[in-house]
Amino acid sequence: MPGTKRFQHVIETPEPGKWELSEYEASLPITEKSNPLTKDLDKANAEQIVQLLGQCDAEIFQEEGSAMPAYQRLYSESILTTMVHVAEKVQEVLKDPEGGLVVLSGGGTSGRMAFLMSVAAGKKRVIVIGISVGLSAPFVAGQMDFCMSNPDIFLPVLVGFNPINMARNDPIEDWNSTFREIAEKMQKLQEKQKAFVLNPAIGPEGLSGSSRMKGGSATKVLLETLLLAAHKTVDRGIAASQSCLLEILRTFERAHKVTYSQGTKIAALMKQASTSLEKKGRVYLVGWQTLGIIAIMDGVECIHSFGADFQDVRGFLIGDHSDMFNRKEELIDQGPQFSFSQEDFLSSILPSLTEIDTVLFIFTLDDNLTEVETLVEQVKKKTPNIQALAHSTVGQYLPSPLKKLFPSIISITWPLLFFEYEGNFIQKFQRELSTKWVLNTVSTGAHVLRGKILYNHMLDLRLRNSKLFWRGLAMLQRFSGQPKAQCIKSLLKAIHFPQEVSEEIQAAPISYHIQVAHEKEQVIPTALLTLLFRCSIPEAKTHLTASPSVCETIKNILLRLGRKRSADSIDTLKMTIE
Repeated sequence: MPGTKRFQHVIETPEPGKWELSEYEASLPITEKSNPLTKDLDKANAEQIVQLLGQCDAEIFQEEGSAMPAYQRLYSESILTTMVHVAEKVQEVLKDPEGGLVVLSGGGTSGRMAFLMSVAAGKKRVIVIGISVGLSAPFVAGQMDFCMSNPDIFLPVLVGFNPINMARNDPIEDWNSTFREIAEKMQKLQEKQKAFVLNPAIGPEGLSGSSRMKGGSATKVLLETLLLAAHKTVDRGIAASQSCLLEILRTFERAHKVTYSQGTKIAALMKQASTSLEKKGRVYLVGWQTLGIIAIMDGVECIHSFGADFQDVRGFLIGDHSDMFNRKEELIDQGPQFSFSQEDFLSSILPSLTEIDTVLFIFTLDDNLTEVETLVEQVKKKTPNIQALAHSTVGQYLPSPLKKLFPSIISITWPLLFFEYEGNFIQKFQRELSTKWVLNTVSTGAHVLRGKILYNHMLDLRLRNSKLFWRGLAMLQRFSGQPKAQCIKSLLKAIHFPQEVSEEIQAAPISYHIQVAHEKEQVIPTALLTLLFRCSIPEAKTHLTASPSVCETIKNILLRLGRKRSADSIDTLKMTIE
């Protein structure tokens, strides 16, 4: 159906979904629910994966459904009004940049997105905007609390995509507040414009809980719309308005339509990446300017999302980036996983490239195409598996010698924009968002095709923070049908094996368990098998070692078990598999 009844939209969005019903996975916040659109994602082929993830991304722009609970959405009056108020506060800083500053802050994907947007802002001095997609990050809650304690200096703005009543309410270690308490306090202060909360519902992720995808994209859409509207209106000497916001939001909708119109070629790249990973090869994402930052982000996020090795999918930033990083040397000193420059690619990656590796070049036709051509020629001597994601403006054409080097090119052409100031920014933002959608879809789909996903859940994730710890526990409860206490017990056994889980370990804070689990592989699958089979950790690990696809093996077990979990049925199943 058309995405709106109030506004004229560029794209169509899915019908209001089952996730909007109050009883659907009622114990989970929206950002942790499974999206009904992708309930059978693990059965989909590459073309279907692109289509399904595109539909999930379209939900960012969906309006409130008349027959559904009134979750406020991106186009809701309440959200647009708050965006105008925040834009007005940003205007005050822009009018006197020496007297103020806008700070973007977040952890994980939110932090990476904050960095990207601050780089794209150039020399414009950019109040404290704390980004936490699920309204859950303790780091952000602490910052917001500090800002509220110093109202003469700070104005806190909280950005996330859950209703306040779904913000995390678990105790935060070494602190006396929860995230929900901080968010509720900010909501009360909003009446006096002493704080603001921007939290439209955008629906569950296509891959359950994977906030790097829709959450990261919606963060970019919302904040760049708000900040660009502030810049645009202050330069014209006019007040920020909803009409200005809507004009910019529609450009992001156009980016969605333009990007997913390349579905066939995106699917082909996905299959190539999956084949490389299946053969134990690598996928390298080589990008110019801020598109290179997005490439780095996508590669890094595969580590905790899919339990991938840092070398499986890696991004590199080509060209001069001296103005983007303050202390690059300190990053590089931390090890090879922090290598990301053109020099790093030429010295460490190029010599060891093989014919089973895939390399994707990401650039615009405004970049140095001679430099692009030279690098492509070097890579092509090592592997035939090269593709391009090339952004152009109407009237620009890829030079024939460069075009002939690529077996396949995802060529995305953007319309010519005549309003120079905001036009330059809008096209930059569109290209970045489009690149993010393509890379997220390709890397996610490649792991789906490899059997890393169970239905639409990241089963084999790494427990690198408290959010992922609780997400892993929720999956154990969901798929085993066992009580929470039993699932916690099995999870701790899998984390601390071969050490026995003593009373002291059971009483330890979550941070301790995360520290131990940080580098361990297959923690959740191992714990789940111990619950399904009522077996030991070594027995579960033996099953996993013998399985070509962890998720496929567990799915088959769940299908055979059904809802019967008697001792006889489990023993019979174990004998069948062994």
